[in-house]
Amino acid sequence: MNPASRPRGVYSPVVTPFSNDLQPDHDRFLRHCRWLIEQDVGLAVFGTNSEANSLSVDEKKRLLDTLVSAGLPVERMMPGTGCSALTDSVELTRHAIASGCRHVLMLPPFYYKGVSDDGIFRSYAEIIERVGSDALRIYVYHIPQVSQVALGLPLIDRLLKAYPRIIAGVKDSGGDWDHTQAMLERFQPQGFDVFAGNETFLLATMRGGGAGCITATGNVNPAAIVDLYRDWQAADADARQQALDAIRAVFAKFPMIPALKGALGIYSQDEGWGVVRPPLVALNDEQRAALKDALANAHFAMPGIEAALA
Repeated sequence: MNPASRPRGVYSPVVTPFSNDLQPDHDRFLRHCRWLIEQDVGLAVFGTNSEANSLSVDEKKRLLDTLVSAGLPVERMMPGTGCSALTDSVELTRHAIASGCRHVLMLPPFYYKGVSDDGIFRSYAEIIERVGSDALRIYVYHIPQVSQVALGLPLIDRLLKAYPRIIAGVKDSGGDWDHTQAMLERFQPQGFDVFAGNETFLLATMRGGGAGCITATGNVNPAAIVDLYRDWQAADADARQQALDAIRAVFAKFPMIPALKGALGIYSQDEGWGVVRPPLVALNDEQRAALKDALANAHFAMPGIEAALA
């Protein structure tokens, strides 16, 4: 892949707003995505923090259509298309390609545990062959603490050898820096781009030659994360990283998805943002107040969010 055409920078698994009847709220979704693009954050829609696995294939397709129809830049989108069912992954990936989105983020099939590398390889291979598009670029999604299906170095090496143009990179959300570093050293020189799974490892990833990060808190703290990505070689980069870590730590004290939505509701003055789909549970009044106080004590702000989401 031409280096100029590869995704770079900060992406966020965009939170999916729901109405009170638990249907996706396309209007809120579009406004939030526009704001993220204005902050120079790419749209990794249908990621973990998007509640993607609580959405149907049809719901995801229609949400993606909303963004594309509104003219948001498809080159800044990396929709998640990995599902438990092979045919669902193929359908979503085909739809993404047909919509102009070349880059997709793909979980391995995650329902069955203890599966072999042969099985995971076969799953990715079947999807690639059935989609049948030279335009497709897959960023595999390593999040073993949630999926319980790890993407180890031998498997990635095998995928790269079989599909060197299509297997384009990884989102490494495993939280193990040694694993991330090993991929940077072994695969990044081959054109396989490594994205840290959150901003905690952003500076280290950039120093290792990586592509950026794909992070949940990009939904709420985009400007500061983007600033570190852009200026990672600056003298104060370590201090900026520590500041990002401090904000991340505030959100980590709460269930992440409800906290992200809670913060959007607090700073946009729109409590409708707090709705999550079961089995998740929204922040209660006590948690919401605690989050608000903790963010205020950390001098956190979301400039422009109220106007953007109004």
